[in-house]
Amino acid sequence: MTPIIKLLRAEEWAVFQAAGVFAGSPDDIRDGYIHISTPDQVEATAAKWFAGADGLMALTLDADALGEALRWEPARGGVLFPHLYRPLRLDEVVTTAVFGAG
Repeated sequence: MTPIIKLLRAEEWAVFQAAGVFAGSPDDIRDGYIHISTPDQVEATAAKWFAGADGLMALTLDADALGEALRWEPARGGVLFPHLYRPLRLDEVVTTAVFGAG
């Protein structure tokens, strides 16, 4: 398993759980893919895009199980980030945790 992490605001996580599928946050939808981070990238992602968010959830996904719709593409400073070009299914979430708890 290659772990990757999707950060969601509490309200996004609640909608995802109810629907069973996540088409993306407004930023994801605007960009045409779901933004995901590696474990090494997630702290910087949280600081840049989620500063001050309460109840932030970290969803661990298995990059190896997401298929061809997962692409590794350059983003901040040319570093490769995982981007998912389809909705995420709830059954693809391996684990969840409150981000920063632990």
